[in-house]
Amino acid sequence: MKIRPLHDRILVKREEEKDAKKGRIIIPDTAKEKPQEGKVIAVGNGRVNEDGKKIPLDVRAHDRILFGKYSGSEVKVDGEEYLIMKEEDVLAIIE
Repeated sequence: MKIRPLHDRILVKREEEKDAKKGRIIIPDTAKEKPQEGKVIAVGNGRVNEDGKKIPLDVRAHDRILFGKYSGSEVKVDGEEYLIMKEEDVLAIIE
């Protein structure tokens, strides 16, 4: 199944966080915070302004990004978890 986000939305796959150990304590998966870093899988065509002109997105597919902790909506496609969010929720592109 292929997904293409609409307008100024992007499809993001969260990057897996490495196991965190504090001394001899291993933090269980349920207590870990979700990572705020991900890889852009697909992008929409862009936002349309008041004049009807299409404004392309700055974010491209395959970019690594940082986003806010509570950004986007979680969706599950073919057993994989993704986030769909607006481009304005992206804080930075990691180069």
